[in-house]
Amino acid sequence: MFSKGLSVAVTVSDAKKAARWYKDKLGLEVSEEGHWVTAWVKGSESKLHLCETDLEPGNTGICFYSDDVKAEVAALKKKGVKFSKDYTKTEWGETAMFDDADGNVFWISNDGP
Repeated sequence: MFSKGLSVAVTVSDAKKAARWYKDKLGLEVSEEGHWVTAWVKGSESKLHLCETDLEPGNTGICFYSDDVKAEVAALKKKGVKFSKDYTKTEWGETAMFDDADGNVFWISNDGP
């Protein structure tokens, strides 16, 4: 099953400015890698993705991490889980998107904490 923490997208107007706020005001750790700006409690395996763009309709902004996304997708499909975006390998990692019973969209990725 899922092997690491998770990330939750928080929409912000300026990701770098938001990262400074989370660091300075809340004492969180931050990372800025291109558009992927994150903040987290030191030692945690879960992160906030400070996202400047609007989320797609239905997208919860929640991503579960897995060491083997392709195997995770196959296992979930066997259980009848429906995928709105099948397994994809990109330059920044492996991803897939699945829908829960109410149409809420969740991500699976290997690019985690």
